[in-house]
Amino acid sequence: MKTNFMPNAQPALIGSLPMDDHQAAIDLMDEHTPDIPLWIQLPNFAAEGMMVQFLPGMPGVAKDGDKTYINTADDGFGQAMLAFYEDYMAVSDGELDIAASRFALTDETAPGFSEFLRYLDGRPKPPTAVKGQVTGPFTLATGVVDDAGRAIFYDDHLRDAAVKLIAMKARWQVNQLKKYGVPVIVFLDEPGLAGFGTSTFISVSREEVDDCLAEVISAIHAEGGIAGIHVCANSEWSIVLDSAADIVSFDAYSFFDKFILYSENVKRFVSEGGILAWGIVPTGDGETIGRETVSSLLDLWEDELRQTEVLGLDRSTILEKSLITPSCGTGSLSLPDATRVLELTRDLSKKIREFYE
Repeated sequence: MKTNFMPNAQPALIGSLPMDDHQAAIDLMDEHTPDIPLWIQLPNFAAEGMMVQFLPGMPGVAKDGDKTYINTADDGFGQAMLAFYEDYMAVSDGELDIAASRFALTDETAPGFSEFLRYLDGRPKPPTAVKGQVTGPFTLATGVVDDAGRAIFYDDHLRDAAVKLIAMKARWQVNQLKKYGVPVIVFLDEPGLAGFGTSTFISVSREEVDDCLAEVISAIHAEGGIAGIHVCANSEWSIVLDSAADIVSFDAYSFFDKFILYSENVKRFVSEGGILAWGIVPTGDGETIGRETVSSLLDLWEDELRQTEVLGLDRSTILEKSLITPSCGTGSLSLPDATRVLELTRDLSKKIREFYE
């Protein structure tokens, strides 16, 4: 069994909001998903961009204007790599507390996390679960380049360091959040996986991707956490469904027809205890968001639920092992549209749980 956690179609969010106040973002999140709260990323701040927020601690990080890259040509790069692996081994061997290591998120790059801890400390009762997130290893390593402009994924040493960096930052989140005594979920945000199998990544092997994901998931599990993978577009879904991830988060609004083609993989994943995070609330554009209602989304989800049942899965099992989420983060939307997404997610989840009680 992948995990004993039963979300029972409760609502959860992906991670980002179009705001510039972390306290206000926490308040908005708490209004809509208090049972499975999460720390909020605000991409309005440059330091919280998807490709830079989790880079601190990586050897050779350099900036040239707005561009952040890995400078392997720097005279001190070799020593920086050595120091990185020494720290990694010290944490792995228990000689260095991960909370005091380079792998800890800081107020400079992730102020939303500290705000989240204050929020959790002040709650009158614990939530059902808590959620964190990290840029996925494949997306990070293919989205960050070296000094020659080449994605660091194609350098075995840089890829290995990047994967270990992400693994430890995910593990650190579990380490910080498990003190609240509830399940800790960490999502790997992997939009880059939408490009696997295309000409963009023609030289990338399935084994290389599998290994990247496995190392980060293993680190989350080692700390006692629940690992999820989020892909907000179509993908080679067998990679995600056949991984050791406990949760698969997919765009059920726009790509369910592609996802369900992997029928045997979906059936096996759920049968083994995996959780489906149905990204059934659209986040693509304001017009689409404004057009949908709880009723229309419930009709869509029921149709998809029936198609999933046809695979030979029991409806009650699917419901127990489901989360209701937006199809992606809302950081690029207007605040009114983002708020509408949160409202639809909360209200749809409530309607589903009422309907199937």
